[in-house]
Amino acid sequence: MVMLPTHKAPTETFYLGGIALPRLFTGLWQLSSNSWGSAPAAKIRRQMANYAANGYTAFDMADHYGPAEILFGEFREKWSRPEDIFGATKWCVFRKIDPKRALVEAAVQDRLDRMKAQCIDLLQFHWQNYDDRGYLTALHHLQDLQREGKIFLIGLCNFDSMRMDEICEELGPGGVVSNQVQFSLVDVRPLYAMAEVCKKHNVKLLTYGTICGGFLSDTWLGREEPDLYSGVLTPSQRKYLDMIVKAWGSWTLFQSLLVVLRAIADKYEGMSIANIATRWVLDHPFVGAVIIGARMGVSEHTDDNRKVYGFRLSAEDRAAIDAVLAQSNGARLIRTIGDCGAEYR
Repeated sequence: MVMLPTHKAPTETFYLGGIALPRLFTGLWQLSSNSWGSAPAAKIRRQMANYAANGYTAFDMADHYGPAEILFGEFREKWSRPEDIFGATKWCVFRKIDPKRALVEAAVQDRLDRMKAQCIDLLQFHWQNYDDRGYLTALHHLQDLQREGKIFLIGLCNFDSMRMDEICEELGPGGVVSNQVQFSLVDVRPLYAMAEVCKKHNVKLLTYGTICGGFLSDTWLGREEPDLYSGVLTPSQRKYLDMIVKAWGSWTLFQSLLVVLRAIADKYEGMSIANIATRWVLDHPFVGAVIIGARMGVSEHTDDNRKVYGFRLSAEDRAAIDAVLAQSNGARLIRTIGDCGAEYR
């Protein structure tokens, strides 16, 4: 067994637009629905404060995540050093719009008002319909608002490699600093064209789905395949279960992956399957941070998540994982599903 220090590992950081940020972000998408559980607002704000006190100072939210922006703004306003708390939100365009300056500015101002902010730390932009190239017009307006001090950094959300390359060329160096996409041992699509575009334009990925809604964890080791329609799974789990058994491979092969991850975790004192799955993603140089969804006020995993800091997977570990992944359809997902974000279009 590899012995690790008994004290809490220091926070591991990366740079985004010159700012040092933790490599684990706290995702607030579970505030968008009671399907993940619910808690009083005061309890949610207290848990945000607990996360921040434990080094989880970066939070990810969106315009459609229920009250996430509002609760975050209330929490940060009362934090002793609000400048230490990083808020990443999104403006998501799901329907056809005319991206005039006034409309774009109104969307940004709404984010500022809800977050009680003068400047958005990171505004991540999503545009649903690639056939409508209005996304370039909208991004130029966002860049203007950035110059005016309303946005500090601009990122993308669920853009594919081709459009991200186009946008980075259009906006120029540093115009876009990040793209938020799905990346895990099950969904390896970012390893292909996306990785190259990130390297070309110095863009970092902020990844979600890294533990597949909790399936990449000790909880599911040795368990039978759950019923997709049983009503006991969260929305995230239904999504990832469908991907595991219909696109990636089978539940039997997934169990083989969990067995290998558990064996690797046993080499490192106190590690979990989720820690190993997260470390695998973090070890890719184009990844800035992994976004771990938090059921604020319902459950907490700060101590377990922190364990991913301060160690790396060995070549032997990666080879054992690769041996299982080679039996899956993971490498073919970019053709069967499409590039990053295609599942939402």
